[in-house]
Amino acid sequence: MKHKKIKCSYVILFILCVLAALIMLIPFIWMVSASFKLNTEIFKKPVKWIPEVFHFENYKRVWTQVDFLRYYLNTMKVTVISVVIQVITCSLAAFAFTKLRFPGRDKIFFAYIATMMVPWHAIMIPQFLTVKSFGLYNTHAALILIGSFNAFGVFLMRQNMLTIPGEMNEAAKIDGCGILRTYLSIMMPLSKGAIATLIILAFNQTWNDYMAPMIYLDSDSRKTIQLGLAAFRQQYSADYGAIMAGTVCSVIPIIAVYAFAQKYIIDGVAHAGVKG
Repeated sequence: MKHKKIKCSYVILFILCVLAALIMLIPFIWMVSASFKLNTEIFKKPVKWIPEVFHFENYKRVWTQVDFLRYYLNTMKVTVISVVIQVITCSLAAFAFTKLRFPGRDKIFFAYIATMMVPWHAIMIPQFLTVKSFGLYNTHAALILIGSFNAFGVFLMRQNMLTIPGEMNEAAKIDGCGILRTYLSIMMPLSKGAIATLIILAFNQTWNDYMAPMIYLDSDSRKTIQLGLAAFRQQYSADYGAIMAGTVCSVIPIIAVYAFAQKYIIDGVAHAGVKG
């Protein structure tokens, strides 16, 4: 009887999870459906999830009416470089804050984490003036620079590295490993789950960023996807079909990154559950 109750609870939990997943998928399904519709059909009620006629010209306009390929490559360039640098800087900082001992270590960490409480809008103007004084305005280097450091990423990596036993660090020292070798050969392989999570979060944030490119980029040849999609908006109207088609195209890399990294996230959670 008890076994049946446990099974029933699992079935109920599974059904609730499926319902929650379906609810979260509704906006994505609507976006894909709208990308094949005319503007007059998108906001009709009741919603027709499957268009009567699939208008593939929306996708054609996205890739021909504006230089969408250039925007795509610009976004990929900025995002990939920023994510790679962010993983390096965050993991190095987390390694220093967990496995190295130096005066004021914890105080410096808490001061750094406290910057998470400051909204970006409060530092937007000083940041812009700093970037401009470096001569980086209207360059991708400006976006890469401000996207290469993340206090939350350091916090995420540090919390993961705290679960790695200190004895492994001591054993590496006995075997003659230096600080850099310990970081590369021990800490990084054991932090795959946290690194995968950081990659997904950083990739998603940088890829979908609209404000920073709008502030720091001026030339059309340097624009990113989010600014490129704005070209389909006019003063009193918008080409919603093309916007939805462009959005679908822009979501594909995010899905691909998550599909690649989810294995490492699951492995990291599984290994974390058997530690100790």
